[in-house]
Amino acid sequence: MASGSKGAGTIPARPRLTAYDAAMNEQAGPWHRHSRQVVYDNPWIRVFHDEVTRPDGQPGIYGVVHFHSLATGVVPLDTATDRVLLVGQYRYTLERYSWEIPEGGGSFEEEPEQAARRELSEETGYSGGTWRELCRIHLSNSVCDEAGVLFVAADPAPGPAAPEGTECLELRWVSFDEVLAMIGRGEITDAMTIIALQQLALERLASGQARLDSI
Repeated sequence: MASGSKGAGTIPARPRLTAYDAAMNEQAGPWHRHSRQVVYDNPWIRVFHDEVTRPDGQPGIYGVVHFHSLATGVVPLDTATDRVLLVGQYRYTLERYSWEIPEGGGSFEEEPEQAARRELSEETGYSGGTWRELCRIHLSNSVCDEAGVLFVAADPAPGPAAPEGTECLELRWVSFDEVLAMIGRGEITDAMTIIALQQLALERLASGQARLDSI
């Protein structure tokens, strides 16, 4: 947590993430790897083909997608109106449009909050506010080692956006309740968005509050 984040001194510090945290580790386990071959590599991902002995003792193979960066996401929250800022964009992999929280990737040598702040500013123009970490996640861990950190940012200030050339974005402020309803109706399917919003909803439920007036 950054020293300026609200609640500093009350929330235990989390260990720094490294590339090792995201990679398949070599701890003893029920799988035994005999060989590993890189079958594809680009600046974002590396794909391994492993020859293994499975937990049942039979020979097998495993394909692993390794991510070169840490995923980050942030829930921009207007506490006065209890609204969330969503980003809409076309996802090439799915060939469909998707509403999501601002997301991106950062180097494992960079603090996750710093990477998330940069992505929020680039995608939406919003910056500042009161930040805290929500949770840490692994995405699709049956085939990939992608790790992520999710944040909430209360009351960020507007500014000019600077999206990348691969991004054609729309912005939409939506009430917290409506975002949850969109998840329930299947209109939001992005995993990081669902995890972040449901984590906030669980916090509200646990605290007995209908709204989070402060974070």
